[in-house]
This record gives sequence, structure tokens and C-alpha cells, in this order.
Amino acid sequence: MASQIIECVPNISEGRRSEVLEEVKGALERTAGLKLLGMSPDGSHNRTVITLAGDADALLAGLEELYAVTLKHVDLRSHTGEHPRLGAVDVVPFIPIRNATTEECVELAKKAGSIIWEKFRVPVYLYEDAASRPDRKELPAIRKGQFEGLAEKMKDPAWAPDFGTPEPHPSAGASVVGARPPLIAYNINLGTNRVEVADRIAKAIRHIGGGYRFVRAMGVALEDRGLVQVSINMVNYKKSPLFRVFETVKREAQRYGVNVVSSEIVGLVPEDALLETADYFLQLESFDPSQVLERKIAELEQ
Repeated sequence: MASQIIECVPNISEGRRSEVLEEVKGALERTAGLKLLGMSPDGSHNRTVITLAGDADALLAGLEELYAVTLKHVDLRSHTGEHPRLGAVDVVPFIPIRNATTEECVELAKKAGSIIWEKFRVPVYLYEDAASRPDRKELPAIRKGQFEGLAEKMKDPAWAPDFGTPEPHPSAGASVVGARPPLIAYNINLGTNRVEVADRIAKAIRHIGGGYRFVRAMGVALEDRGLVQVSINMVNYKKSPLFRVFETVKREAQRYGVNVVSSEIVGLVPEDALLETADYFLQLESFDPSQVLERKIAELEQ
């Protein structure tokens, strides 16, 4: 039987200092049984998306290494960046890939939360499929107020953490840990420096603003590039596909006389999402994923 594979995509609040990221990379690569699939730093966001894969034991060992290095270097009291954040290690989702279930990932999230608190004294909130309450299921609700508002927020008994005491770690804040399906971090860059345009478009496409059910979005200024960005989390690409969101952003931008300059995927992306996009834009007739050469070769090698 093939071995278990669980994906873990921790986001850390550091995307500018290459020496820190190299230290993180080295610590993860030295962890037995752990595969480092990618690191995607963003200087404007001052954040790095890390993609890991392995079994439960390898992932837990890797997270301990990640926390040890990150907490040594990241102090949110002096941290700046465009992306909202609650913690130095901000969010840690587990995703079942092969021979793993959502229920197993929920239990893994709870075990990770316990370890993070016991070893690093960082409070932990559980989210998505691991959420302890319905009002904690979605990340934006937990992260509202960010690190700067966390101490005051935690005074409310309704926002006591799932692991730890109701006060932030002085420099590392809190972490949000959970289990979820694959998510696509997708950004669309617009040819303007008017952040209010990106804000309006983000509001139009995100679920909370009346847009797509499985889309979260916000407007971000990329000051170093003189552009603005619609920063998007596609939490279910099968029900809210990439191509539909891209086309909507492009049409909304035209209302303001603005063009789409480019788009980018942060971290890894499921192959199916790209095949669906190619099928849509190429207007293919009767396309089947089995027509992809690499897929056919992989089938022959099994």
C-alpha cells in the first residue's frame, strides 16, 4: 500500500530577509521524512508560503523546526507588511492528499496545536474543518484585529484560544491551525496605483461582499511596483473556478479604465485547476484530462 501523504502549508510572517528564509529552508530539509515542495516569499506582503508533504510524524517534526527558527527571528512588534497576520507562524493548514482523511488531518491539527503551545508558548486557534465552534471556522474572523489587536481581543472569553492561555506570545502572537481541502493562493495585478480600485473589485468577488461562495479577497498596494493587487484565496477551486474569477476581475477592472497586468499563483496548485482553465480559454471540444501526455506516462509507470 502506498504511503500516507499529507500536505501542510504554513505561512510565516517573513518574506524579505533571505538569510532567515535560508535558515528555515535548511532546518526543514534536514527533517527526516519531510519533503519541502516549495517556498514562495513575497516582499510586499512580508510573508512566505511554505509547502510541505509527508506523514503525520514528519510534519510534526518539521513544524517544531519551523517554529524554532521563525520565533528566533520574527518579532511582530516591529514587523510590517501588506498581508494581515496574527502570528509569526501565522497559519498552519493540513490537507489530505493520499491515504489520509479529513478526520485524520483534524486530529493532526489538534496534536500540532498542543505541541505548539507546550513547546513554544504560542496560543493556537483551530479553524476550518478542525474548528471548535462555527464562528471560528473561517480564518478572517479569527485574524480580525491582527497582532496589534490580539491582546485586547483575547480578553473576551469568546476569543480564548483552543490551546494556551488568553494572552499573546509577546513577539509571535498566536497561530491558526486547521484542516482543509486544497486552497489556491492567487493574485491578480492591476495597472494602476489606486488601491481603492483593488478594494472595490475584491469586495465584488468575495463571498462576504456578495460574490463567489468560495472566494476570499482583499486589495493590496504593491508600492515598490506602482501597482495594486487583488489578493485572492480560492478555498474551493472546483466550485469557484480560477478562470471565472479571473474573467470577473478583468471585467470589473474595465469599469475603472484599468487593465490586468498579470496574475500569479503563490505556492503549489492542483493540476486540475490549470486544466480547467486551459479548457475554458482554449474552448476545447470534448477535452479529457487523460489526453495530457504526462498523465498518460504516469499511468504506464504505475
